[in-house]
Amino acid sequence: MADHDQHPAHLPECPSARGSGGLLPAELHAWMLLLGATGAVEQRLRAVVKERLGVSHDEFLILCLLATQPDDGLRMTRIAELLGRPKTRLTYQIACLQHSDLITRASVCGDKRGIQVALTEKARRLLKEASDALAGTVTDALGEFMGPAQREALRGLLPDLVAERRAEAPDPAST
Repeated sequence: MADHDQHPAHLPECPSARGSGGLLPAELHAWMLLLGATGAVEQRLRAVVKERLGVSHDEFLILCLLATQPDDGLRMTRIAELLGRPKTRLTYQIACLQHSDLITRASVCGDKRGIQVALTEKARRLLKEASDALAGTVTDALGEFMGPAQREALRGLLPDLVAERRAEAPDPAST
């Protein structure tokens, strides 16, 4: 198990990784910090996903993607594109999910090679039941692995998003 006192939020910043005045431009520095935070979240999620849903992290990503789609799901080629996965690996993961009765596969009408994948009611129920624990895991991991320097670097990468959130936030003085 990792030593939680040695995570990025508490380590001194590496001089060569600074966004300004270092070797990396601010955008690349922010992207590297985002990748680090994402890796930390994935590490934490793996155990919770396995415990709550009984699937691998990669299979979980497929379920999450399908959960954002209409009931008829997505074609396998589109899932592969969106997740950046090779189609051969995706075929194996889809087979595992189908074996667990979490997804359905159907031929696309008029296209012999096309396969449409959709969530089952069992998958929808499991995702709903696990959503609070999964969301809490993400929030906790980001809070632990992203210190003030990381958050500021990401704000620089997404200035429009930060401005939108500030505009949407209720005025504390008016409450």
